[in-house]
Amino acid sequence: MTPTASTSAPAGKRMLSEQVHALLRDAIMRGDHSPGDALKPQDLAKDQGVSLAVVREALVRLVGEGLADRLPNRGFAVPAFSDRRWQEITEARRTVEPVVLRLSVERGDVDWEARVRATHHRLTRTPVYAPEGGEYYSEEWSEAHRSFHRALLEGCGNPVLLETFDRLWTASELARRWSSRRTPGRDGVDEHRRLEEAALARDADTAAALLARHLTLTAAGLTG
Repeated sequence: MTPTASTSAPAGKRMLSEQVHALLRDAIMRGDHSPGDALKPQDLAKDQGVSLAVVREALVRLVGEGLADRLPNRGFAVPAFSDRRWQEITEARRTVEPVVLRLSVERGDVDWEARVRATHHRLTRTPVYAPEGGEYYSEEWSEAHRSFHRALLEGCGNPVLLETFDRLWTASELARRWSSRRTPGRDGVDEHRRLEEAALARDADTAAALLARHLTLTAAGLTG
């Protein structure tokens, strides 16, 4: 076997795994698989026309992202959703994110300020609901929302903390998709504006308090 052939097979497998991972991730986030549903590698491999190894690799990645659970001797499953799970996710975010935001406010440079401004501007210009989306947030708004919250924290300069945010956000977004309802009287626009202002004013105490309150109100809106 030539060197080119020996390296192309693993590369092809990685590409297939990326594609299957993306398809499964989107399907779970859309709600095509209900909470607690089994994710059977054999069935998924048959549906996608790929090998079992490719599907297992994609499923392991989903486990790492909090979008699937690995069950002892039982394969894989979509996480079971409950108010307790959502409360645990929220508790973790309220514990971690205000601390990271403090670091970000203290350490962030001019480029960080520009990213916060740009992502907030995009968020304010993106419709929250798509006409065909009913009561669920649009894909575009969900991504703009994630980008803004991540930009607020990126000034911390700590990739480990940002990876923690990414995982918690994904788990939080999955719970949001399952439980999302329009919350009467909630002005998220004002909450985000005040977060941006406090962060860019380098007021770490106010920014951290606003973020903790923002996360608390979000949790209350989804479990109330």
